[in-house]
Amino acid sequence: MLPVARAAAALGRDIVRARAPLSVTAKGDRDMVTDVDLAVEDAVRAFLTRETPEIGILGEEHGHSGAADGSLWWALDPVDGTANLARGIPLCAVSLALVDGLRGVLAAIELPFLDVGYSAAEGRGAYAGDERIKVSEVADLPAAMISVGDFALGESAEAEAKNRVRLALLGSLGARAQRIRMIGTAAIDLAWVAQGRLDATVILSNQPWDTMAGVLLVREAGGVVLDRDGTDHTAGSAATIAMAPGLRAQLMESLGSCHAVA
Repeated sequence: MLPVARAAAALGRDIVRARAPLSVTAKGDRDMVTDVDLAVEDAVRAFLTRETPEIGILGEEHGHSGAADGSLWWALDPVDGTANLARGIPLCAVSLALVDGLRGVLAAIELPFLDVGYSAAEGRGAYAGDERIKVSEVADLPAAMISVGDFALGESAEAEAKNRVRLALLGSLGARAQRIRMIGTAAIDLAWVAQGRLDATVILSNQPWDTMAGVLLVREAGGVVLDRDGTDHTAGSAATIAMAPGLRAQLMESLGSCHAVA
């Protein structure tokens, strides 16, 4: 199945490379979709439906389709980092995972403008191209490069409460970590943790199409991925916190204190 996942992600990569966005449509408050997102999802869905008709698909733009009675399903983000793509910022990804129940078992992520693809299969390691990758050995926050996910959107009280936690987190980690980055795509956040370019990422949300491929990459590269409460991350988690193993205690302590303050 891994060659199928790689081919599907590569199909999406080629579409992103071949065409600039011509239209940007609002999906919600400060949330957007471009014609490229839709073209990639349509093409990858058609490919997966043809190659694996027995497996359902959950995509960001068109929801669920296909078989609904099996434990296996594809999680697809046609363009993770749409806001970056729409502005000409070359940090975006095509992200595809095969999920068994709530656990990712295959991953393929393509970075169209950085000319690299990542893949992983459960129990078989994580790769950037043909090179096996592993998480960093950093074990102290003052030496850690950490990325933080986007702020919650919307004008609701729930979004405001979520963003108070994010602001507290930025203050806490900004005072302790070596550097903080906000890249704008969960797939790259997670792939770079797996590759050791980042030492951790804190994404205080979880959409399966955004995270499931990257979560498997991090785990297969020797990293730890947890939910906000410290339990192992699954497709049903509330947050996605990935890190080198040596940072687990310090990072989760910082996160816990931020929730308490907010």
